[in-house]
Amino acid sequence: MVLKFPLIVLTFLALTATAQNKMKKAEELIDKVDPGWTLVEDWIKTAKNKVEILPVDALKAKEVLYKTQVTTRSPMGAIVYHTGGLLIDDGWIRILGSGSAKFNRTLPDWNKGKSFNDFGETAPFLLVADDAIGGFYLLNGGGLGSDVGKMYYFSPDNLEYEQLDITYSEFLGFCFDNDLDKFYQGNRWNGWRAEVSKLKGDEVFNFYPFLWTAEGNDINKNSRKIISVQEQYGLNLDLRKQLGFDK
Repeated sequence: MVLKFPLIVLTFLALTATAQNKMKKAEELIDKVDPGWTLVEDWIKTAKNKVEILPVDALKAKEVLYKTQVTTRSPMGAIVYHTGGLLIDDGWIRILGSGSAKFNRTLPDWNKGKSFNDFGETAPFLLVADDAIGGFYLLNGGGLGSDVGKMYYFSPDNLEYEQLDITYSEFLGFCFDNDLDKFYQGNRWNGWRAEVSKLKGDEVFNFYPFLWTAEGNDINKNSRKIISVQEQYGLNLDLRKQLGFDK
């Protein structure tokens, strides 16, 4: 997949690297002077693509922010603290926040056991978003390459970690304003929007033949079923190993 987006200078997000016993309190992470949500809201208001802001539970958001250890001055911290998550293009892309009934996953809890074992650890990467076809967006913390702070796409059509060469802030710009039909060319089937709009935030479509096979390159001919996003993520990792990508 090829990513093209307008050149925009956006806020660079740096992950807060803290040892577990030095985790900052939620109150220390809440920036009332220069909140990042003001900026994110402005981007959403002018977005070309449909963006749904999921409702937030204030108490839960505070706990999730503490587990994430990112200031609300950053776009990531702002989304965690002010939203239950964001749904892009009728739910085709799901950006993790503090969780909601429609999108019952939080950013830190989803990553626990995948990118780190205990809250407060410095993570080699963070899973920050995913899509309806089993693709995952990751923020590199050093485990994916030397380009720390840049985004990768764990693509279901080749099982590769594709470098996107954008920051988290720029990723939001991609979600809000990029031509998603072009980015996902060949991976959107006839009538996808109606089906995806009914999908829960912890579900994805699983395809057979697999999208990365020669037999599966015409998505309109593939069979598809709904499975949990957890099952799909594990399947992607297992397939990478079986194919010899991870040795």
